[in-house]
Amino acid sequence: MAWQPSPESLQTLIGCLKDSHNGFDKAAQKQAEIMLSQAKASPDFNNYLAFIFSSPAPPAGITLTANDYNMVRMAAGIMMKNTVKNSYKQTPDATIALIKAAVLLGLRDESHPVRNYAGNIATEIIRRGGIYAWPELLNELLNMIGNADGHTAPATQEAAMSAMAKICEDNAKLLDREHNGQRPLNILLPKLIEATASQLPKVRAQALTALNEFIPRKSQAMLANVDALLNQLFTLATDPTNDVRREVCRAFVLLVETRADKLTPHIAGLVDYIISQQQNEDDEDLACQAVEFWLSAGEHEDFWKNIGPYVTKIVPSLLEGMVYSGEDIALYGSASDDDEEDDQDEDIKPRFATRKLKRNANGSTNPSDDPSQNGGAGNNYEKLSGMDEDDLEDGEIEDDIDLDGDDDGLYDDGGDSSWNVRKGSAAALDVLARDFGDDMFECIMPYLTVNLKHADWPQRESAVLSLGAVADGCITAVTPHLPNLVPYLVTLLDDPEPLVRQITCWTLARYSSWAIELTDPAQVATYFVPMMEGFLTKMLDKNKKVQEAAASAMATLEEKAGKKLEPYAGPIIKQYIKCFEKYKDRNMYILYDCVQTLAEAIGPVLALPALSGELIPALFKRYDSVPDQSRELFPLLECFSYVAMSLGSVFAPYAQPVFRRCVNIIHQNLEQSLAAASNTHLDNPDKDFLVTSLDLISAIIQALAGEKASMLVTDTQPAFFELLSFCLEDPTDEVRQSAYAVLGDCAKFVFPQLQPCLDTILPILLKQLDMDNILDEEIDSGFSVINNACWSVGEIAIRHGKGMAPYTEELMKHCVEIITNPRVPHGVNENAAIALGRLGLASAEALGPHLHTFAEEFLISMDDIDPTEEKATALRGFTLVVAQNPQAMEKVLLHYFRTIATYEDINLRSPIKQELHDAFQNIILVYRQMIPQLDTFLAQLSAEEQAALKSQYRI
Repeated sequence: MAWQPSPESLQTLIGCLKDSHNGFDKAAQKQAEIMLSQAKASPDFNNYLAFIFSSPAPPAGITLTANDYNMVRMAAGIMMKNTVKNSYKQTPDATIALIKAAVLLGLRDESHPVRNYAGNIATEIIRRGGIYAWPELLNELLNMIGNADGHTAPATQEAAMSAMAKICEDNAKLLDREHNGQRPLNILLPKLIEATASQLPKVRAQALTALNEFIPRKSQAMLANVDALLNQLFTLATDPTNDVRREVCRAFVLLVETRADKLTPHIAGLVDYIISQQQNEDDEDLACQAVEFWLSAGEHEDFWKNIGPYVTKIVPSLLEGMVYSGEDIALYGSASDDDEEDDQDEDIKPRFATRKLKRNANGSTNPSDDPSQNGGAGNNYEKLSGMDEDDLEDGEIEDDIDLDGDDDGLYDDGGDSSWNVRKGSAAALDVLARDFGDDMFECIMPYLTVNLKHADWPQRESAVLSLGAVADGCITAVTPHLPNLVPYLVTLLDDPEPLVRQITCWTLARYSSWAIELTDPAQVATYFVPMMEGFLTKMLDKNKKVQEAAASAMATLEEKAGKKLEPYAGPIIKQYIKCFEKYKDRNMYILYDCVQTLAEAIGPVLALPALSGELIPALFKRYDSVPDQSRELFPLLECFSYVAMSLGSVFAPYAQPVFRRCVNIIHQNLEQSLAAASNTHLDNPDKDFLVTSLDLISAIIQALAGEKASMLVTDTQPAFFELLSFCLEDPTDEVRQSAYAVLGDCAKFVFPQLQPCLDTILPILLKQLDMDNILDEEIDSGFSVINNACWSVGEIAIRHGKGMAPYTEELMKHCVEIITNPRVPHGVNENAAIALGRLGLASAEALGPHLHTFAEEFLISMDDIDPTEEKATALRGFTLVVAQNPQAMEKVLLHYFRTIATYEDINLRSPIKQELHDAFQNIILVYRQMIPQLDTFLAQLSAEEQAALKSQYRI
């Protein structure tokens, strides 16, 4: 018999659900919440919720108004969705079946909120259980969308299509995966294309939204249906509904990236169409999506050439889109001086530099942008500092032309950090300028001539923006004009309109390389110094947005100028100290970036007493005022990381309180994580606190090294390595990434303190090197963690020696899996190879029998690694392994001798240099005895390689 509710229990539950949303009677609301909390313990609780949600009218005996009953149904739906979200696997199958039935009824309900929430619950079931947890749902939705029974209400078609779009968004990969000999996408795609012809605008738009999830995937289904999709796109291009045309534009953008060949025959019409859509003043989102087309076209390897004949049409439309609209002028123009006003909470967007601090073998630091390429010799590990709040949206381009006010070279539309037509147009102009080069400058030259000195500031401002946008692509054409342009732009730093001052900072920064490269002292004094002084002066502008833009420009100048700033370090730091005294919270974040970029640029010069003696007290004054719970700690601690690395041992007097605070922050964060794991009512702590604290600890250990670093670690024993062990197992990739960087540093600089804890830490490290989970993921963020884990293995192995014996075989297995897997990024491969070679230093006998499984891949990895201490020790360990099993090298012996012949000692100290030379010499003698005709064999090497062997190893 089917489940039936008890009338009494049903009546009680409906009353509780009603009272739980009664904002006028707090006592009744509180009592209802208590009763609902108790009712959740009943095994039938969710059955009752499903019954209420799917019943369009109150059960017999219950008198409620339509509004009150709808509120009760929505409350039931919310609780049902939370059950699916939080307890899907623990919920009985019979209850899940009732929830599914309620969802299908809800999609056909007359109430819009109920239909909407039914779709949300359906997508949540699929999200938690997978497509095949409810295989019949897709057919049910398709029947509703297509009005298969001829009686499906338009509202139900729309609700079903909305649910389908969400399912496609969440399950695009799974829908294209074969199951029982079929791929759901093969059936689904034609149906979605058919749905784009619906009479209902919402269905058409959502069908396109769903289809756009599959265009980038280059699936067999899309290959088979792309022509039908393209025909439908051309039909819908003139659709009267903006939402539909927006998705049409998005589809064209995605097709450029995946099937540009299909668009090429229609390029003339496409150009006109996209221009018409980007000029839509009534729908900013539609216009933005249209502008994305130029970005996509310009970034495509070949497609951009097709739009060459139409550049004279495209560029004016982009220039037009870059002028502030009347509405924007009303919102942002002629802003008053606000430097004394406190920032509002909503104005302070947590942000800090996303450069990764990496250390070379010689202890210097380098920024890095590509986590997949970090690691290997000279780039030992990656620290992740400054995790962004949001991923880049489609069309946003990082570093190249950043108009969001979030990173280097920033510009912010008067406080609006959202992507818009103005920013998209500027970004597109930048990309096209890189494609078409100096010809692009010729296109905008008439516009610049008219508008750079225009009396109306919006035109003047837009011209400055366009000049900055083409800086990279048109530098050759612009350079002859810079002796006139740069001084004029410097005068615009004092323009009465703040928005002009802002964009001028950004544009000047884009051309700062030209001024930096000047060598004539007179030219330096005429162009470079006024530019730098202009930025520094505007950092104390009366308008906070100008301060921010100037600080960003100064950070860009520092990054490009490097050591050329050393003569100006004193005045720069004095200005920064004034900024520390004046800045409100928001601009303090970018000031940290200026300080850390300066530290990176001038390095040890910052340690001079005249400089560090002024800067450090100013930093600590702010440091002491920021509480442990503040998100401002992220950029502040990252700034300290760079400063500590630059100061080296000079940072020692300041290190202990900073180090202890980082350890305390880690401790607090881990305790909060444990509490949240056992109590679902508690929020999980922000893991950025862990990441930045670990990164600063790493920097301090590097900076101090030796005895002073050991004292810091000892001072926090045993808590330090216990806490680090927890971080090594944290579920967040970024935390583990930084934790393994700290582990490698500890092995390198404070090994005596680390060694007693290795029996606890090494088993954790072994689990991290298992790539099975990473290779199953669509996103390869875990490779950065493995990168650092491999590096730390090598650093531990070279010092722990025979102590590695219990772990050697399993470590070898994981390292071999890494270096033999083609999906592994190059840098990770190199670090794994170095770790494997270093294992051989004390465990050659254990590795010898397995040499044939990794010799070739090891040598290939070594080929691209620059000569460093790491490479030398790895090659020596590998050579010791070869000596244990020289016969295993038969297939790669020539490669091995080439590696020996081409190895160069660069700045290597003894005994490492001598030890490697002796190892090579000994293995050559081994092969001399094994191969009577060794000279004939080595004749296959090049003349230079043979000469190197003869001169260095007496062959």
